[in-house]
Amino acid sequence: MRRRGLLLALLAGPARAEDIARGRMLRFPRDHGAHLDARTEWWYATGWTGTEAEPRYGFQLTFFRSRTGLAEGLASRFAARQLLFAHAAVTDLGAQRHVHAQRIARWSGDGPTALASASTADAELRIEHWTLRRDGQGWHAALPAQGFAIALNLQPTQPLLLQGDAGFSRKGPDEAQASEYYSEPQLAASGTLALDGRRVPVSGRAWLDHEWSDELLHADAVGWDWIGIDLFDGGALTAFRLRRADGSALWAGGSFRAAGVATGQASTAFAPDAVRFAAGRRWTSPATQASYPVQWQIGTPAGAFEVRALMDAQELDSRASTGAVYWEGLSELRDAQGRRVGLGYLEMTGYAAPLRLR
Repeated sequence: MRRRGLLLALLAGPARAEDIARGRMLRFPRDHGAHLDARTEWWYATGWTGTEAEPRYGFQLTFFRSRTGLAEGLASRFAARQLLFAHAAVTDLGAQRHVHAQRIARWSGDGPTALASASTADAELRIEHWTLRRDGQGWHAALPAQGFAIALNLQPTQPLLLQGDAGFSRKGPDEAQASEYYSEPQLAASGTLALDGRRVPVSGRAWLDHEWSDELLHADAVGWDWIGIDLFDGGALTAFRLRRADGSALWAGGSFRAAGVATGQASTAFAPDAVRFAAGRRWTSPATQASYPVQWQIGTPAGAFEVRALMDAQELDSRASTGAVYWEGLSELRDAQGRRVGLGYLEMTGYAAPLRLR
């Protein structure tokens, strides 16, 4: 649900609507771009490289935007009306190593500066030398960091997947707790990953989410659990739940799109009471002492599945940017017969500490 993007709510100012409403028709390429009047926004890509039987690397890259609510009456193009953040991470399964980095920049929203920009015409985001942009050939990412770097092309193989009700995605029991949300599953990923100065050509699959919202999480929500899985047969599975402090589900949702969508098959949105998350084995972070379920039983209208992290230690400490600690990692999806049927990412927030406004 980007699910990771709601971390930006921790930093956002007073809400101001930008057509976050049921029935709004998404228009592209404009809606690939930034929605500067929306309170929070994120572009989030995850994926894996290697083979279905032997994935080698996982990767995550996210650009966030938050409207601060500050200096909105000032004419200066240097006023910090927007904050831009970015996260990058690579999971090296062979070496059992997870590396990550983060960036943050203040931005007026009045056009590109030397440090940051976010186009409103199409997706084109930049924080210093970190970039994510889209053109007719797909998405292009370049995120050089200390000790590692991501340089990838993500080419669409399927139409967009509009989450929820034609892109209007509820995130809580109140209608106002919602976002505009679409996904691009089954992206063909190619490019290079660099680790410790060694450049490795890679290819695999990726998933991209773009989501924007004006409303905060429900007051009772302390975090969420989310999966976005590219199925090996060409299908796509999304499932999420928002949690109360006692671990019970406050809200849930997701979608399933079967293989063959290119010939016109539609996706199915899940009702809140149709999604179940049951935690299994847990891993405790030695850095934060947070305890994360790294194995889940998930029930959906599309079937019952098991999600297993392919490496336990995939926690990200983003307190220097978005202000939160969360777990985001490459995972496998197994069907009721125990067969691996997909790969993708599991995200869990609110385990190190409840999400709170500053």
